[in-house]
Amino acid sequence: MMKYFQRLGKSLMLPVACLPVCGILMGIGYILAPAAMAGEVQGYTVGGAAYTIGFFLIKAGDALISNMAWLFAIGVAVGMSDDGDGTAGLAGLVSFLMITTLLSSNVVAGLTGKEADPAFGKIVNQFIGIVAGLIGSTCYNKFKGTKLPDALSFFSGKRAVAIVTAAVSIGASAVLFVIWPVVYGVLVGIGKIFLGWGAVGAGVYAFFNRLLIPFGLHHALNSVFWFDVADINDLGNFWGNTGVFGETGMYMTGFFPFMMFGLPAACLAMYHTAKQGKKKEVYGLLASAAFCSFFTGVTEPIEFSFMFLAPGLYVVHALLAGITAGITVAFPIRAGFSFSGGAIDLGLSSFTPLAQNPWFLIPIGIVVGVIYYVVFRVVITACRLKTPGREDDDTASEMKVTLANNNYTEVAGIILEGLGGKANVKSLDNCITRLRLEINDYTKVDEKKIKSAGVAGIMRPGKTSVQVIIGTKVQFVADEMKKML
Repeated sequence: MMKYFQRLGKSLMLPVACLPVCGILMGIGYILAPAAMAGEVQGYTVGGAAYTIGFFLIKAGDALISNMAWLFAIGVAVGMSDDGDGTAGLAGLVSFLMITTLLSSNVVAGLTGKEADPAFGKIVNQFIGIVAGLIGSTCYNKFKGTKLPDALSFFSGKRAVAIVTAAVSIGASAVLFVIWPVVYGVLVGIGKIFLGWGAVGAGVYAFFNRLLIPFGLHHALNSVFWFDVADINDLGNFWGNTGVFGETGMYMTGFFPFMMFGLPAACLAMYHTAKQGKKKEVYGLLASAAFCSFFTGVTEPIEFSFMFLAPGLYVVHALLAGITAGITVAFPIRAGFSFSGGAIDLGLSSFTPLAQNPWFLIPIGIVVGVIYYVVFRVVITACRLKTPGREDDDTASEMKVTLANNNYTEVAGIILEGLGGKANVKSLDNCITRLRLEINDYTKVDEKKIKSAGVAGIMRPGKTSVQVIIGTKVQFVADEMKKML
């Protein structure tokens, strides 16, 4: 079951990866046309070339932000399919259209003869998109090889998938007709509880967000607060300017300080506490990971470098992240991101109408960075934690290959050798920062050999599962390894 949810988490990254372009388009649009979504503001006149271009870019970005549920339906269906075939994406779309049409307020009112429950007015959301994607991928995986009698042979194979998906979606709609109002009510209740907690709720959310990262289940939690599942839609409302000034963005604002400053400072602490003979070895890993976290908000290369070497330290990090988010949100500061809490998103979101004192995040972040550095350095040294560069094996050879060299073929070859050769690899996939592999014999895996390729870390979720943490260049390594396999 855990593997299934981890795979779902990876599949969710496919549609989520579409969001940065929204942030770029809308961020530039708000710079050019700050009154485009809010009407005329003091000292600014609506109209002119800058306004026209800005308004156009805002609407271009909004085209994706407002239709994320569709992206989730298609992206999850493709990501959860056995072979990533586009037919699965089509099946996910069929399911989504079927469910959202049958459970729309007008149709429900027509079927029941009375006013529809408010829940059905929110049936077009990312949660339903995920459900539709799972239905589409499941039907595709099971029925893509269906053989029918000659008279119906046209509908054999992949052509049968859409038909089966439609039938299953009708059944799913009947089930959701009963349970969706209940589920929606519970989600909204949870959302209102967290909203009622204010800054404390934002801090608790950030804590659990970080705590779920190792299991790849943080996306499920994010969907409740960032998207329109529980009627919060923090991300969509922020960029669409449909939220409340001073409130919208509270579930994103607190991420910037620890992503831009806290974790890079933790990298500096790990570098300073590394053994003298290994500092050169870990410098490239920690420096590139810190750079990535600061600018893009992609934190996995840092977190995976120590979460399994020193799990207690990772819990400390989750606590610091939660406290940081809670305190930050308590100030009159609001900012948002389309992808993650990095400098790029901070810069772009600072010109949006719902941004509130966003640049105050920089001095707060500096303070957070100092705290992270001190806490990490004290905990690492006091508890003698085996963070990067502090492993017991003092005779480990220098890394023969670093990803900075962009020699992806050699990196892939070393990793494959460390996995026990291609005969030991059953399947290979990757997410935004990790190679995900299923192997035949775990005893053939040589972690020391894999690490010599310059990877950020290795984890084993199960006896036959291996994940190699590479960073944002993982796609190139995966492509080379697939050629070798």
